[in-house]
Amino acid sequence: MTKINASLVKELREKTDAPMMECKKALIESEGDISRAEEILRVRLGSKASKAASRLASEGLIGIYTCIENDMSIGVLVEVNCETDFVAKNSDFINFVDNIAKIIANKNPENIDALLNLQYNNDTVDVFRSELVGKIGENISIRRFERISSSNKISSYNHNGKIGVLVDFNGDSSIGKDLAMHIAATKPKAIDESGISQEDLAIEKSIAKEKAINSGKPKEIVEKMIEGSIQKFLKEVTLVSQQFIKNDKQTVNQMLKEKNSNINKFIYYAVGEGIEKKDVDFAAEVAAMRSN
Repeated sequence: MTKINASLVKELREKTDAPMMECKKALIESEGDISRAEEILRVRLGSKASKAASRLASEGLIGIYTCIENDMSIGVLVEVNCETDFVAKNSDFINFVDNIAKIIANKNPENIDALLNLQYNNDTVDVFRSELVGKIGENISIRRFERISSSNKISSYNHNGKIGVLVDFNGDSSIGKDLAMHIAATKPKAIDESGISQEDLAIEKSIAKEKAINSGKPKEIVEKMIEGSIQKFLKEVTLVSQQFIKNDKQTVNQMLKEKNSNINKFIYYAVGEGIEKKDVDFAAEVAAMRSN
């Protein structure tokens, strides 16, 4: 059997960042051939990645990237998920998210499948993602992304990697960041009333109607109560009607007029939004492990 010395194990670990014992096993199996050992580790890490793929990934980071390309403003939001907040703080995971946002900006993939097939270092995005899963030991998935290309200005705000906002606007450059921060804080459903879906309005009207009827007021009063509730709802969920967080004496719309500016579009992402998270009883899991 080929003798595997510590320096060879160290070299393989530095090249792959795989666990020390995994590197040693791969070198023994490859009889000291470091290139072959790399291939063995890739297969093994890929196997771990396959097992991790079945586990729910609801933590993660929002990546943001903005740039100017051919006189067009480009903005990207991407959500990449992992299983725990601990991994979301891992430098390899953070770098992966940042690089994915740049790839989306530069290559403009049509969808997730197209993104996964784009080049990442010497492989594809999906191959690198799978290797990262093996290295970190958690499921990692690119959940969604959106790319804006605009002749207007684009500003962004990233709140600790958990909430990301892109804003497409015209006018005073100083308001871009303020708008993005405001949206991150208040999470409006739309810019104005025209962006609120009929479904949302119908739900809100149904709730308001039930409350008004239960009040026991006369019919004419009930109708006014319903209308008042709908207007209150619209004021709360439409961006331009909200009180501006930096100056609650004016609405966002008043601020925009004062700055001779307007907003054309915004995108809001929050990590894990819409993912049904599984409640885990860790004490029960540990007890079950001890009983086996």
